[in-house]
Amino acid sequence: MALHAINAGQPLTPAIRAAAAGLAPGAPVVAMVHGFRFSPASTQHDPHRHILSLTPTAGERRAVSWPAGLGFTATGDEGLALAFGWEARGKLRHAYARAGGVGADLAALIDGVADIAGRPVAVIGHSLGARVALSAMAQVRPGSMGRVVLLAGAEFRDRAEAALAAPGGTRAEVINVTTRENDPFDFAMELLLRGGLGATIGLGLSERARNWIDLQIDQPEVLAGLAALGFAVSARGSRACHWSPYLREGMFDLYRAALCHPWSLPLPLIARHIPDRQAPRWSRLLRLRPAQSPSLGRA
Repeated sequence: MALHAINAGQPLTPAIRAAAAGLAPGAPVVAMVHGFRFSPASTQHDPHRHILSLTPTAGERRAVSWPAGLGFTATGDEGLALAFGWEARGKLRHAYARAGGVGADLAALIDGVADIAGRPVAVIGHSLGARVALSAMAQVRPGSMGRVVLLAGAEFRDRAEAALAAPGGTRAEVINVTTRENDPFDFAMELLLRGGLGATIGLGLSERARNWIDLQIDQPEVLAGLAALGFAVSARGSRACHWSPYLREGMFDLYRAALCHPWSLPLPLIARHIPDRQAPRWSRLLRLRPAQSPSLGRA
């Protein structure tokens, strides 16, 4: 099987070990990490029945299959997709703290699979899943973690910078997908968790890093640059939406290339096609009139 589910705290299964050992040369390994309010222990909130499934729950607007979007199937030989579940329900403060600890479980999974497969493990994480990914980056062995895509990451820039400076972080690459649609969520997190004293990675890092790039997907110049690279990403957005990085049409074509074929999309190539800075916070809210705001942000 190409898709395997595993939850925080669980050891590597024999099936995952066999799949990692049997990978074809060059086949990718991608770990997918969900964000806030999911729980593998709850049928109603189980990520393995939702975004981490090949056949998500019908009728749920945000139930977009990540493994299918990345090109994985149930039984194909296209690579190995690891659907990583963790307990992300409860109050934001508690889920945020829990996500930091769960990073150790993800790091162990990445190190184990990388050893067996003989190649680095790529990671994609949304919201608090980005915090889990960055926490794992701070703990993995150098070379175990490869390309990392963070979607509207719910993490502070000082913690991200510390992860990037760790031995495992120096060998990884990060595409930090941001959007001013997420400004209300970033601002609320900064207020709730740090009293407004500390910026999230929605505003990027405090200094540029050679292995980190910010990709603001609601910036017209970024969309034009992605189009020039062959990725037609929809300009349709909303005033506020936390899920735009994976609901916006065309994004998974980009993620599939970035994670499964990173050699085809090096960071310097992306950087040459996009602005070197993001738009200021709240610029989207100030720019858009209510009549221009479609249904993407309603949840």
